[in-house]
Amino acid sequence: MNFVHTEDRRMLADTLNRFVSEQYGIEHRNQIAYGEEGHSPALYAQFAELGAIGALFPESAGGFGGAGFDISVVFESLGRGLVAEPLLGALVVGQALIAAGTESQKAKLEAIISGELMAALAHDEPGSHYETSNVGATATKTATGWMLQGAKAVVAFGEKADVLLVSARTSGGQFDTAGISLFLVDGSAAGISKRGYSCFDGGRAAELSFSNVQLPGDALLGAEGQGHAVLEHIQGYALLALAAEALGAMDVAKQYTLEYLQTRKQFGVAIGSFQALQHRMADLLLEVEQMRSAVTNAADAIDNAEGAARAKALSAAKYTAGYVGTLVAEESIQMHGGIGMTWELPLAHYAKRLVLIDHQFGDEDHHLEKFINTP
Repeated sequence: MNFVHTEDRRMLADTLNRFVSEQYGIEHRNQIAYGEEGHSPALYAQFAELGAIGALFPESAGGFGGAGFDISVVFESLGRGLVAEPLLGALVVGQALIAAGTESQKAKLEAIISGELMAALAHDEPGSHYETSNVGATATKTATGWMLQGAKAVVAFGEKADVLLVSARTSGGQFDTAGISLFLVDGSAAGISKRGYSCFDGGRAAELSFSNVQLPGDALLGAEGQGHAVLEHIQGYALLALAAEALGAMDVAKQYTLEYLQTRKQFGVAIGSFQALQHRMADLLLEVEQMRSAVTNAADAIDNAEGAARAKALSAAKYTAGYVGTLVAEESIQMHGGIGMTWELPLAHYAKRLVLIDHQFGDEDHHLEKFINTP
């Protein structure tokens, strides 16, 4: 495995890091992330112009990257700036189109890559607890296509999305892997009720209700009843992206804490000279490097491993993101003292994001169990 990024990836990382530092400062970021929109359409378009979305997809799909390391570079940069833009939705829906879409469906990729079309995955349901096979929403055939019924929970940017990738059961029981189908649904379709809200760590999500939503026949993505395999496939990309984002956020939180230990004084000396804090900081640095290794392994596995090996590497990265992310959040705040929890200090927002990443696409416990039970 080559651990050195290509020149193109280094240039992309430098470009994104510079753009984020100049245009996405923490005060401006908080205004955007906690505002009514939850993100900035203008800045999202600029990210697209810089190639941040195009780097997530291969040339054959209209992008210029698409490898695991391309995805990790982009999301690590986003994590460093706590960027609250809907790139994760673009990634997972775009990968679903590549994996199972018809030529007409894949045509949507151009608008996704350009930032003109906002996409969101609507799969989780109330009480589903991260299980990809736990689908209660239903889709029944009609004379003209399909009728969609059911509810989806915590859909990132679900109220604003132009297109929704919705999982629904077309046969089988609620927990069966067989019988799940995927549908591309217009975000403004009649029969969709949306309740949007701000997220604790910034951005927005929505609870969606589908009541007699009429879909055309070509809304079906992939083969009827075979959507579970596609869900597992695209979830892998989400796990890699979130792990890389967590790594970027950890790096910044770590640096903030090091600087604080070197400047904050007690008894006339910097608190970083206290042996107990040195030991805690050393442990933290080692854990962050462990996270870096997990992301590297996952980025390689998503391209070069299959089946159980791929699944285990991605679950390991997400488990590590949850464990180390929580540790970094707790230790950084404790070593800062009370000031670490103040709104004005960027560290508090990094800590919130690290904790919330653990709960997207399966938390620490979920992926530890999945890793253990994958043969």
